[in-house]
Amino acid sequence: MNHSGLVALLPMRGGSERVPNKNLRGLAGAPLYTYILKTLVSLDFPDAIYVDTDSDEIASDVESRFPSVKIHRRPDTLGTGDTPMTAVIQDFLNYHDFESILQVHSTSPFLSVETLRLAYKEFTSHEDCDSVFGVTTLQARLWTPQLTPMNHNPEILERTQDLKPVFLENSAFYFFRSSALRENGQRIGTAPRTFSVRSLEAIDIDSEEDFTFAQTVAYGLREQT
Repeated sequence: MNHSGLVALLPMRGGSERVPNKNLRGLAGAPLYTYILKTLVSLDFPDAIYVDTDSDEIASDVESRFPSVKIHRRPDTLGTGDTPMTAVIQDFLNYHDFESILQVHSTSPFLSVETLRLAYKEFTSHEDCDSVFGVTTLQARLWTPQLTPMNHNPEILERTQDLKPVFLENSAFYFFRSSALRENGQRIGTAPRTFSVRSLEAIDIDSEEDFTFAQTVAYGLREQT
């Protein structure tokens, strides 16, 4: 448990309800998880990279493809679909004492090295900042389920680009202090900052439809290179 610095953490459980076996499922010819893990190993600031999993199959595949990446085996009790991610991370911190964490998801395959580098700079450049998380910036007319306008006046038809922006937490990444998670039980601390993520990089695979869309994007990106 003699660690320090920042760890890049990729949690992946074996079961998946809405997209079966999604972590190992092929996206443009490669397992989905390999996209974000290739991004992580290209970064120069993590002191270690860990995959947190309850799956023998996932652990074996990671070890064969990414020898430098370490495996943390979570208990089976934390491998269910209703397990909060904070519980998974707290279990990890019971065994690994890193000062800070960059947590990502395999379901954000198009997140770039440059975005994570810039977000890391944001995280480390402000002494009062205890967390930075990815958001999608929205400038659109939003309504509540009761059809009450949230961020605009229907009587004043402002251009959408003139509306005050709101932020959608897109789960692309989270930088946070381990101490903040231990104290508050949350990845987003008491002094957070947001980092806007481009639409392509913010693609999150949460359904079969999402996977089909990501497949089209992945093949399209391959043709451009």
